[in-house]
Amino acid sequence: MIYDLPQANTSLSSLMEKNIYNRTIALSALFQCAEGVRQLAHTGKVDSELYRTALYSLCTENNDEILDIFEGLNHLNKGFRVLTFQLGGEGLSPSGDKKNLEVTRYCINLLHLQKKLQANPSLFQKIIDGITDVQRQLNHFKLEDTTITDRLADIYSQTVSTIGPKIIVNGNQDYLAVKSNAAKIRTLLLAGIRATLLWQQAGGNRWKLLLERKKMQNQAHEFIKKNRSI
Repeated sequence: MIYDLPQANTSLSSLMEKNIYNRTIALSALFQCAEGVRQLAHTGKVDSELYRTALYSLCTENNDEILDIFEGLNHLNKGFRVLTFQLGGEGLSPSGDKKNLEVTRYCINLLHLQKKLQANPSLFQKIIDGITDVQRQLNHFKLEDTTITDRLADIYSQTVSTIGPKIIVNGNQDYLAVKSNAAKIRTLLLAGIRATLLWQQAGGNRWKLLLERKKMQNQAHEFIKKNRSI
């Protein structure tokens, strides 16, 4: 199973080492999902590889190692880049762009919701049951099929969205009002919850986020270099 119930001692959580390597991957995946939400809200489109990686992370049962959840290092390249920028102390990127506070806010909100979710085992189980149903649907539908996205979005609405406070997505209302965009945003937020669980399982917490920012930036830079050589 791709998720772990609170206090469970099986699956990836019991095998994952609590180190910078794994925490950087998990946090980058979270930033990547938040960036996808931003893209949809402001442009009505999302990078196809970014979105497919989010779908895969929710639906795969191949989870012997953390990178298996994302089909390898190269599928998180956008997340590594967003992490290095968002965790930096500078107010501007090298190109002069301002830091995107929306992306950071989505990440903080998801980390908060994940804690509340883990304190509610019955709701957590509802997510697991829903994901299991989606995995069965993949016997009949492709991963990128709208049926899969709609079901994942429905799982988010029936579980995470009921906890509160709801995440307010800012953007162009013309794009946000499109049903397919709204479904993709909810799916990305559910994938973000998945990433926050990995972050916790890898030993991530508020203090690690504050004290290891530079180390995670450096690790993300190393990942980006490896992706260039692939």
